[in-house]
Amino acid sequence: MLIYIHGFNSSAQSGKARELGDWLARRGLAEAYACPDLPHRPAEAIALLRDLIARGRGDAKLVGSSLGGFYATWLAERLGVKAVLINPCVGCDDKLADQVGVEQRNWHTGETYTFTQAHLDELRALRLTRPGHPERYLLLVESGDEVLDYREAVDYYRGARQIVLPGGDHGFTRFTEYIPTLIEF
Repeated sequence: MLIYIHGFNSSAQSGKARELGDWLARRGLAEAYACPDLPHRPAEAIALLRDLIARGRGDAKLVGSSLGGFYATWLAERLGVKAVLINPCVGCDDKLADQVGVEQRNWHTGETYTFTQAHLDELRALRLTRPGHPERYLLLVESGDEVLDYREAVDYYRGARQIVLPGGDHGFTRFTEYIPTLIEF
């Protein structure tokens, strides 16, 4: 099973999630794909993903974008699965610390919630000093990411297979072009 893990305040309706699902469906592989709408609470999101992996047939493979890359890394280390990371967030707890007390809105569903200290504490509980198994990862980053510094991911995932592309943005503009690469991995 291939599981796409969306980013912060996103959903299964994100562009990359739909593109990957459509690409797999055109090849008769729709039943091997899952992209759940994750709860905004990190602990609940991880619990949902762990349950999905446990119920799946065969080995799970993960594709995580931004915050989804953070979650995918934790899951890959804990469960021994492979993960493709697209402009992943490194140290998400630090990056989101200034959001405590700020109302958030999901881009696709319109759901609103307030990001709390509990959200931040749950992210801190998932933080890894550095991945211990770089062979489990394929890193896809674009240097033009306006949200995250791609160099942090390049350093953090040292030893992993890495594809670093010039330009682009946080949404990873060349995603469709790299679907065959992530499937091969």
